[in-house]
Amino acid sequence: MSFDGSFTHAMKKELNNLLATGRVSKINQPYPNELLVTIRANGKNRTVLLSANPNYARTQITTIPAANPAVPNNFTMVMRKYLSGSILEQVTQLDNDRVLKFHFTGRNELGDQTKLLLIVEIMARHSNVILVDDANSKVIDAIKHVGSDVNRYRTILPGSTYINPPKQDLLDPFEFDDFDKLTDLMRQFPNQDVLAENLRKTFQGLGNDTSLALAISLHQSNDIKNTFTEFFAKFSDPKPSLGELANGKPNFSAFAYPQIKNNREFDTLSELLDVFYEEKAQKDRVHEQGSVLINVVKKQLKKNRTKLKRLKKDMAETDHADEFRIKGEVLTTYLSQVNRGDTSVTLPNFYEENAPIKISLSNEISPSANAQKYFKKYQKLKNAVSYLNDQISTTEAEISYFESIESQIELANPEDLRDIRLELEQGNYLKNHEQHQKKNKRKQKINKPEVFTASDGTEILVGKNNLQNEKLTMHTADKREYWLHTKDIPGSHVIVRSYEPSEETLLEAANLAAYFSKARDSTKVPVDYTQVRHIRKPNGTKPGYVIYDSQTTVLVDPDEAAVKKLQSKR
Repeated sequence: MSFDGSFTHAMKKELNNLLATGRVSKINQPYPNELLVTIRANGKNRTVLLSANPNYARTQITTIPAANPAVPNNFTMVMRKYLSGSILEQVTQLDNDRVLKFHFTGRNELGDQTKLLLIVEIMARHSNVILVDDANSKVIDAIKHVGSDVNRYRTILPGSTYINPPKQDLLDPFEFDDFDKLTDLMRQFPNQDVLAENLRKTFQGLGNDTSLALAISLHQSNDIKNTFTEFFAKFSDPKPSLGELANGKPNFSAFAYPQIKNNREFDTLSELLDVFYEEKAQKDRVHEQGSVLINVVKKQLKKNRTKLKRLKKDMAETDHADEFRIKGEVLTTYLSQVNRGDTSVTLPNFYEENAPIKISLSNEISPSANAQKYFKKYQKLKNAVSYLNDQISTTEAEISYFESIESQIELANPEDLRDIRLELEQGNYLKNHEQHQKKNKRKQKINKPEVFTASDGTEILVGKNNLQNEKLTMHTADKREYWLHTKDIPGSHVIVRSYEPSEETLLEAANLAAYFSKARDSTKVPVDYTQVRHIRKPNGTKPGYVIYDSQTTVLVDPDEAAVKKLQSKR
């Protein structure tokens, strides 16, 4: 699995076929390291994803929707200024490296024609998206600025001269014709894996899987020249494939590699990448954008769990309150037998059939004052019970609340994080971030719940966080519709938009409730359902918190395939 130079070669052709001569109509940056450029070509709008994500860097056409920020950042504004309305002439590749150059022509504010390069460097953590003036090779802007303190070979800053990445001293396999050299290489390294390693050291743009596929093909062939030529010709006429390695891990390639099993073909490379990266990239985006929220939640959980431990320790001490009362009463009864200045005394305990009880004393106060001291300790502990019970209940509720938010972040799409951030800001757990404070003064709208369709066509709505849950249950849903939630487990509110849903629909909705909960990876998950009219929200409680009655409980095993089936009906 690698977006190597050879795969980049295949992607270059796909992008040229679908986008060349198209006009830029939209530019957005939904995530910090990813740019979306919509190009209208051949009567269709296609969105190109240019990703400099350190883990999932790539370039492709995507159909996965993304929520754009309310206020575009500076890089987006620069891209729009220079590229909006421009024409894509062609896409080229630097040698067989993982560098694609989008060649645009447009007009500046004076009406003069301009030529611009949008360069995507796919190089793991060094990946970048760079806009360059083709006339003078000056960098206009980049999604990641790189100063001389980071890279001495070249800087990537507005106004600096763009320099290509360091050239590799390797051969371009698409222009290679010295097959005697290849024969010598095979003779020198007869082992398949060792040959693959040396092919990577000889030819540019071969990832581990590609070099192994080539080594296997060469070992199985009697015609090295034709096998080599045909292998790389397949990158110009790809049959995108998604399969599994021997260890079961998924692997994508431009065509089916011999070491990959259970291959599934796609119509385009971009469609293949959408399927492969959707869940992986989504989780990475959530982690990247939600890092602040995750830290806040973890900090609150740690604080409250420590507090709960201390409160329970204090509560355990109240179990000994009667010991202080007994000692006070015994002292009071036998005051005449206690001398001032004693540090302890042993007296008969009339509560234990006059068994001897040793009582510690302060030699600085009278025997009577010592007895009163024990009564005060007893009273203090008794009074603490009510307070401690209240504090334990409050702290446990806080822990449950933040565990639910932690679960929601794990299940969230990037756009859902805005609602979670807003909730933490409203609860004073997180300060309003600067952008929200200065530029987004109007009230932030809560994102809509996710929509699913049951087998019989009934609409099912799923809230993805507390604010969505509360709005969905308390404002959107009709009192006669049905509400579902995992029993005593943090999760989503689910609304079945029917007054008399079928048993099958309720079970499908229960599967959604279990899947979008902390118990996603469990079995026999209990899910309660009842009509919305039985739902109540106590005053002063956290967002999304409700109580209910008249419920029925069903047990379900969360089924991801069933969830996706309901999604596909949308």
